[in-house]
Amino acid sequence: MATQKMLKFVSTPREMPEKRDAAERSEDFHEIYQEYAAQKAAEQAGRCSQCGVPYCQSHCPLHNNIPDWLRLTAEGRLKEAYQVSQATNTFPEICGRICPQDRLCEGNCVIEQSGHGTVTIGAVEKYITDTAWQEGWVAGPAPTQERAESIGIVGAGPGGLAAADSLRRMGFQVTIYDRYDRAGGLMTYGIPGFKLEKDVVMRRNKLLEDGGVEFVLNCNVGEDISFDAIRGKHDAVLIATGVYKTRDLDIDDAEADGVVRAIDYLTASNKIDFGDDVPDFDDGELNAKGKRVVVIGGGDTAMDCVRTAIRQGAQSVKCLYRRDRSNMPGSQREVQNAEEEGVEFVWLSAPGAFAGHVTGVAAEAQERDVDQVGQIASVRVQKMRLGAPDVTGRQSPELIDGADYDEPAELVIKALGFEPEDLPRLWGVDGLEVTRWGTIKANFQTHQTSIPGVYAVGDIVRGASLVVWAIRDGREAAESIAGFLTGEARVAAE
Repeated sequence: MATQKMLKFVSTPREMPEKRDAAERSEDFHEIYQEYAAQKAAEQAGRCSQCGVPYCQSHCPLHNNIPDWLRLTAEGRLKEAYQVSQATNTFPEICGRICPQDRLCEGNCVIEQSGHGTVTIGAVEKYITDTAWQEGWVAGPAPTQERAESIGIVGAGPGGLAAADSLRRMGFQVTIYDRYDRAGGLMTYGIPGFKLEKDVVMRRNKLLEDGGVEFVLNCNVGEDISFDAIRGKHDAVLIATGVYKTRDLDIDDAEADGVVRAIDYLTASNKIDFGDDVPDFDDGELNAKGKRVVVIGGGDTAMDCVRTAIRQGAQSVKCLYRRDRSNMPGSQREVQNAEEEGVEFVWLSAPGAFAGHVTGVAAEAQERDVDQVGQIASVRVQKMRLGAPDVTGRQSPELIDGADYDEPAELVIKALGFEPEDLPRLWGVDGLEVTRWGTIKANFQTHQTSIPGVYAVGDIVRGASLVVWAIRDGREAAESIAGFLTGEARVAAE
């Protein structure tokens, strides 16, 4: 009788891959988790209860067949596990690393609800795909038949890349236009290497390029090429720009020197990781070395900033968030990692004003004669309390009068989230409808916009969201575009 490989959650405890020591990992930008050994991956996959109604799958935006590839992993059938995994996910090795599994699949695992600890879905997913790369199982687009129709994609983030992969596999000609010098969007320049090492993204980009996808980089639509010109060159267009406009603060000196945007700070850090020359980093503006750093915000971007500052050698790093820990939108796993690395969280606190700035490395300024010390930056911190719930049921923060204090800081990073740019105005496009939030109006099933033949996906439609949602949107839009170009959608409508 065959040995039962699954349902081991009672006898086998949950065990994540080994995490590097906080002191060691704080010195570099390498990923913090080690790889599973084959036996350990099979053991942890075998904890799955093989639910009849798998909540992990239903709470995954891509509806990945998680129980199936867990079972195949437990049985040692890794190539089949990878094939099942990549059937629904264009970038499983990326999702395995950066998805907030504690809010999605793992957070809804049935055995987690029963008190046995969730299956380590993300870690197993990463192991499966990393093994597939090592074994040469990962294949790029190789259409059996080429088609003449072409699609122009604006934006080389996860949504645009996922759509490009699907469309190219169908044989369509695909060109991607992006403002940056490397493809990947925020996966390349927004997410630090300690969460997603850059070679993981670059090898996917190369796979697409080798498969026939054309990349037009350092190309800012509206400046280097008009949107109308792109429409004129292609049979369909997909807008997948993401959202890059930073939410700001309505307080005194919000634009003071030493107060920087999270996207600028993280982009500079990632460019340095690539070996690029970044003048604003070299002159200290976007470098936390030796400085007292304050990060404002409570999402995943704020976590990326505080942990980056630690690695750059900041004197101290504090994160201000206006609600408490339980109401923080960022991953609790990331909060724990940050605390282990020396970040101090100041809950129920918000900035009231900024004042002053010391240029260069703060430590150098401290060594000067007292009379020559420039004005040190500070943040006026306002203490908050949680009041009555708002319309969403979430308690609203209220100011506590007379509880303000000044927090010294030489670098303040605003990680308050992102908003869409005004694309119709920037691109000079008439008829492209947007919502009252500035996101593009698009059908949530077909992703068709108000302009025929123009589609939109990802954050520019949803607002700032997760990579996994952008991947889903890109895959769905590829199907819709294919139907539009081959006439299948028109036939179905008739």
